[in-house]
Amino acid sequence: MAYWLMKSEPDEFSIDQFRNNKQEEWGGVRNYQARNFIREMALGDQFLFYHSSCPQPGVVGIGKITRIAAPDPTQFDATSDYFDPASKPQDPRWSSVRCGYVRHLRPVSLDRLRACVALEGFVLLARGTRLSVIPVGDPYWQAIIALAASE
Repeated sequence: MAYWLMKSEPDEFSIDQFRNNKQEEWGGVRNYQARNFIREMALGDQFLFYHSSCPQPGVVGIGKITRIAAPDPTQFDATSDYFDPASKPQDPRWSSVRCGYVRHLRPVSLDRLRACVALEGFVLLARGTRLSVIPVGDPYWQAIIALAASE
C-alpha cells in the first residue's frame, strides 16, 4: 500500500463534506505531475486529506482509494470549471479516482508540520510546492499520524 496527500480547499470540498458523502470522485486535477500521481494510485492506498488555501492549512483527515484512475468526466463537460476542450474521449488527458472517507484527524497545521524534525525533506514543505496530489513516504506518514495523535 502506498500513501498520498491530497489537497482540497475547504470552501470547495471539506473533510466534513467528505465524511457526510462517504465516497467522492476526486477530479478536477489539472496539473500533469499530480495527474501522473493519480494514475499511480492503487485500490486501498490511503491519503492524508489536507485543507489548503484557508486561514489554517493542514492535515485534517484520512481517506482511501476505492476505485483506481479513470478518465475524469469533468474534462468533457462544457459546463464544468474543469472542462478541457483539447481533451478527447478517445485520448483523455485527465484522470480521477474514487475515494472513501476513513476518519478525521486532530488537525495538524502547516506550521506544526514545518516544525517537525521528522518531516525534514518532505516535499509538501519545500518552497514553491503547489501540487495538489503528492506521494507520502512511510516515515513521513507515521510522523504526521503521530503529530495528529499528540497533545
